[in-house]
Amino acid sequence: MIQKYYDKDCNMELLAGKTVAIIGFGSQGHAHAQNLKESGVNVVVGLAENSKSREAVRAAGLEVMNVSDAAKAGDFVMMLVPDEVSADIYNEQVAPHMKKGDVLMYAHGFNIHYKLVCPSPDIDVIMVAPKGPGHTVRSQYEKKQGVPSLIAVYQDASGKAKDYALAYASGIGAGRAGILETTFKEETETDLFGEQAVLCGGVTELMKVGFEVLVEAGYEPEMAYFECVHEMKLIIDLINEGGFAKMRHSISNTAEYGDYTAGKRVITEDTRRAMREILTEIQNGTFASNFMTEFSAGRKTRFLATRRNEAEHAVEQVGGELRKMMTWLK
Repeated sequence: MIQKYYDKDCNMELLAGKTVAIIGFGSQGHAHAQNLKESGVNVVVGLAENSKSREAVRAAGLEVMNVSDAAKAGDFVMMLVPDEVSADIYNEQVAPHMKKGDVLMYAHGFNIHYKLVCPSPDIDVIMVAPKGPGHTVRSQYEKKQGVPSLIAVYQDASGKAKDYALAYASGIGAGRAGILETTFKEETETDLFGEQAVLCGGVTELMKVGFEVLVEAGYEPEMAYFECVHEMKLIIDLINEGGFAKMRHSISNTAEYGDYTAGKRVITEDTRRAMREILTEIQNGTFASNFMTEFSAGRKTRFLATRRNEAEHAVEQVGGELRKMMTWLK
């Protein structure tokens, strides 16, 4: 069973007298930096000279530096930049300033697991990955609560890598909710699989195809949107609160009966086979290679074309109009 830790298991004193450099100030970066600062940790933020986030960093009462200067100042360096640029930023601006005894950190294992980054053997390499978006990590901390987080150790040069990970996780508030120990391999592969096969790729395609089937059969697009897209949140909220059991307890008997009888007709053995293929491509590095090739040297032709096409789909147009009626969303 996965090991769990709480604040009582974490020694924040390990961060005393240390400087944590947060590279990036996006969703996770702003939350980590502010939470750590309010936990008594010395924090600096590393950003590009022309970054639009510099003023936001200063407004939060934090010191902003160029990435290289932040890496030089940091005893801990947390890389919170997009996967596709993380290796270049590390190799060109961070690695030259990493010295023996420093700690390199990530919130996702992609670049380490696929060896896009190969750190010096005399530094610790660890992960602290909150299981929630940055705004939730921040808001829960402000409420004296926390978001559960994963920790992992890839390289333990100091013999204290796990303790450092626990201390950092506690500093961002995770020890209030629970800290779960995993590995870089497990986090990376399960995260990518969940995104592709279920949470993003699987669910969005299921909703879109459901919408298309109803519209093709002559039903009004607005009705198709309500039944196949809008109400997804109601179901997910119930599952999030109490699992499948609470969802099934809360819906009608008609809906529950349809759940049991139709689900396996939609998610077939062919679907399982496709999921296994997706997992294999994640495990053997095919997906990572394709992703990095698409994004290398600024090339994102297919990615951007697909984004444009998806934005023009009827489900987006209909949904946009219907959401204007839902004042609570604003």
